[in-house]
Amino acid sequence: MKHLTPAEAYARLQREPDALLIDCRTEIEFFYVGHPVGAVNIEWHTTPDFEVNPNFAADVLREAGRKERPILLICRSGKRTLDAGVELEARGFTDVTNVLEGFEGELDENFHRGTLGGWRKAGLPWEQM
Repeated sequence: MKHLTPAEAYARLQREPDALLIDCRTEIEFFYVGHPVGAVNIEWHTTPDFEVNPNFAADVLREAGRKERPILLICRSGKRTLDAGVELEARGFTDVTNVLEGFEGELDENFHRGTLGGWRKAGLPWEQM
């Protein structure tokens, strides 16, 4: 699995229009916290119990169309994507990238996200419901 900063991931998405950005946060996080423009939401953990989505790899394949397509994974802070990426590689996906820092970054000293890093903090295109 490769690892890119949010700015590097955005640059790759611009260079490679076939690359697919999968946001693997919950649907609620995706819509209400916000998400990168053009990202597709496929939950790694499903609500309400936060269980691992047993159909994750199949859902990604359905969206991607083929296992060789470049897949970039983003979550809240870049941790869920590590497990999701390992799963995709175990299922035969050949070009998987983790977006470091995720959408919101790590918690700061006040337990707030969005101040230390992440897609949004980097000023990259995002939208919110």
